[in-house]
Amino acid sequence: MKKILGIVTSCVLASASYAASYGDAGCGLGSMAFGNQDGFVQIFAATTNGLSGNQTFGITSGTSNCGGGGSSATALQYIEANKVALANDVARGQGETLSALNQIMGCDASASSSLQQNFESIFATDSAQQIESNIKAVIKTNKLSCSAV
Repeated sequence: MKKILGIVTSCVLASASYAASYGDAGCGLGSMAFGNQDGFVQIFAATTNGLSGNQTFGITSGTSNCGGGGSSATALQYIEANKVALANDVARGQGETLSALNQIMGCDASASSSLQQNFESIFATDSAQQIESNIKAVIKTNKLSCSAV
């Protein structure tokens, strides 16, 4: 039992210092112990997150490998999952998906109009990575107040 506890503790400490991104199980103690390994190991990570009950606290406080809002991976995943709705909202300059993207990227509501004005250049491609890059370029060019960029 002491060996298992020692191994788990070592993994947690090593993962915490490495700060790797989390896998399918999400952030929390499980992601710190098991990292972003593919496959079956994510079940153990999710179970650890569930049993320890620290994932909610980690998300709220930005600890336990839950880096808080605005990480590039979060924005990219959001753009990929909501590409069509986001394009529609950016074209209108308002909407739920655009508001959520502003929140993820740490932007205030004034960013919406700048994104709308640059709709053609932002959505000139279908690639979520390029769309994210184009959005960041608009944010930097227009010197918008966004904490995640």
